[in-house]
Amino acid sequence: MSRYAVFGNPISHSQSPAIHRQFAKQTGVTLSYDRQQIDVGKFHSAAEIFFSEGGAGLNVTVPFKLDAFEYAEELSDRAAQAGAVNTLIFNNGVIKGDNTDGEGLLRDLKHNLQWPIEQKNILLLGAGGAVRGVLGALLSASPASLIIANRTEAKAQELVLRFEQAAEKAKCKMVACGLEQLSTPFDLVINGTSASLGGELPPIATSVVVDSLCYDMMYGKDPTAFLSWAKSSAARDTADGLGMLVEQAAESFYLWCGVRPNTAPVIQFVRNSL
Repeated sequence: MSRYAVFGNPISHSQSPAIHRQFAKQTGVTLSYDRQQIDVGKFHSAAEIFFSEGGAGLNVTVPFKLDAFEYAEELSDRAAQAGAVNTLIFNNGVIKGDNTDGEGLLRDLKHNLQWPIEQKNILLLGAGGAVRGVLGALLSASPASLIIANRTEAKAQELVLRFEQAAEKAKCKMVACGLEQLSTPFDLVINGTSASLGGELPPIATSVVVDSLCYDMMYGKDPTAFLSWAKSSAARDTADGLGMLVEQAAESFYLWCGVRPNTAPVIQFVRNSL
């Protein structure tokens, strides 16, 4: 039986064990999967123990994605681009780091929600690890423009510079700005800030989301503060990040097991269990 786990701190809220057990049941793959809360500063030693005891792969969540990036012996192109790792794969004696967050978001937007991205004007709120992890994937879908807005504009500008070549390849106009500079509506607005965790809102004008498709990378039993606000501000449609969570897990499962699960029933299963 192959052994997998998710490392994080905190981790008790993680839906990953339930998701991967559903994938395994659906595909006939035999595996064990648990969650482990790791002390900050102890990621490397905990991962060393896990893999030395026969672990086959790890999911990695906050705050260890940079630790996992440093721990990996090889990196996928998308992990190198993001500068963060959320999936570790032990294969032929080598630990490879990958990042499935961007693919998870893209599959949720394009396949589950059927929201168009190509040649659309996209606004990304935030400039932290969540945004950095999905930028490459969003650019690969060839939007017309991608604006990164953050409280500290300099942090957004750093991401623009980091992904400059990817934007040029996609023929996408990418710029940075402060949140208070936003005024006109966008085709798609993605909230990548952590504000929703505290029930708070990014300080942006209501005009920004009029007739927009609004997505929050956070999720919960009830609509997030951002999505409730967007709906009341005349957004065209809204969706939370539960689909992204399941889709990025499905990509990890595929990397580990070589089988791509059907995500739709698993998304509904997790939604019902919230």
